[in-house]
Amino acid sequence: MKKNKLAIQMFIGMICGLVVGGSFLFLRENLLANGNSELWTMINNILFVDISQEGATQGIGILFIIGQLFVNALQIIIVPMVFTSIVIAMCRITDTKKLGRISYKTILLFAVTGFIGILFAGIVGMIIYNMGYFNVAVEGLNAATGSTGSNPLNVFLGIIPNNLLAAFSSNGKVLSVVFVAVVVGFSINVLNGKVTVLKKICEEVNEIITIFLTFVITKFGPFAIFALLTRTFAIYGVEHLRPALTYVVTTVLCLLIYLIFGYASYISLLAKLNPIPYLKKITKVSVFGFSTSSSAATLPMNIQTTVEELGVKDEVASFVLPLGMTVNMNGTAIMQVIATIFIAASAGYQINFMSIIFIGALALIASVGTPAAPGAGAVILFTVLSGMGFTNDAAILAYSLILAINRPIEMLVTSLNVVGDSTTAIIVAKSENLFDEDIYNS
Repeated sequence: MKKNKLAIQMFIGMICGLVVGGSFLFLRENLLANGNSELWTMINNILFVDISQEGATQGIGILFIIGQLFVNALQIIIVPMVFTSIVIAMCRITDTKKLGRISYKTILLFAVTGFIGILFAGIVGMIIYNMGYFNVAVEGLNAATGSTGSNPLNVFLGIIPNNLLAAFSSNGKVLSVVFVAVVVGFSINVLNGKVTVLKKICEEVNEIITIFLTFVITKFGPFAIFALLTRTFAIYGVEHLRPALTYVVTTVLCLLIYLIFGYASYISLLAKLNPIPYLKKITKVSVFGFSTSSSAATLPMNIQTTVEELGVKDEVASFVLPLGMTVNMNGTAIMQVIATIFIAASAGYQINFMSIIFIGALALIASVGTPAAPGAGAVILFTVLSGMGFTNDAAILAYSLILAINRPIEMLVTSLNVVGDSTTAIIVAKSENLFDEDIYNS
């Protein structure tokens, strides 16, 4: 009952955030159009301004502070939660063959669902491209800054850290934390009872994290969602949404179709389960991911929901979900494929079937290396553009447009990413008999 109440509260927070944020957006447009920019500047400084930006010394940013404190409270436990959860999960698996199977099935499912998502996005993108709807004008935009791109294969170099302390110093190095946790957990497992103190410490830290997480989400979650959504929609002007309406509509529709029907199909076909209970229970995780636009911030709630409400045993969820937070980026890949096709069309590049294959491959690799943080997908998109050679002035201008309008899309992308992680956990757990169907159907 309490869990249903929380889901309702979060949904109410989301609706209120959309309504109030949309109202502020139209208020902004009206004030600017009538020459009252000073009034809007005052409202923005009081409610919305990012006080961490250079030059924002006079701002208060009430809603920014509320949202950022909440996200920080969740992010502070990411590294210890991922480490302790995986170590405990590894210790509980007494069958090493089972551990190998879980790892193999998880990675295989990530690859398969990612490939299907990219294929779907490529087909839709090519249809829109051939219809000429992506040939939009993006003149007058400022050139993109802040990203020079890097080889997406660098993500594999970061899996094994060269400094143990450095691996735990940043939420952006989750793959390194996963590697260290797997090594430690596997070693404790092999030593078979000789290491008890470290195992006990991990279990107690994990319990503390659970209590802290429950308190933060239940007491502050709905209010934080309202603050995050209100600010997001209030700070974007209408002029940023008009030039690429085709891109926005196409991407949103693809993401929604994959979110609602794609994952439900996986649950039905691969796990042999009725997808309706899953869709009902995972909704609040999806809404939370949409609101925070961060897979990392959503991870604690995703683990809690997947274990306590969807029936996945903790030893599976604690391994699959943290790994998926960095590796399984279906929504990011779908967005990057459509965005790349849009930019190419806007910049005058010719796209064919082989181009789609290369774009898809680069998007899959780049999405794996995308940090689980707000807005990261659009920045990593430059890696795909560089790999395809789409770097002329028109492409850079189109990329600027993506950076300007992509925030709402990134929010929906995060919903796909976190739901995909939970979907994989259910399928893997069901195949390993580490799944409680009674909890799932309750």
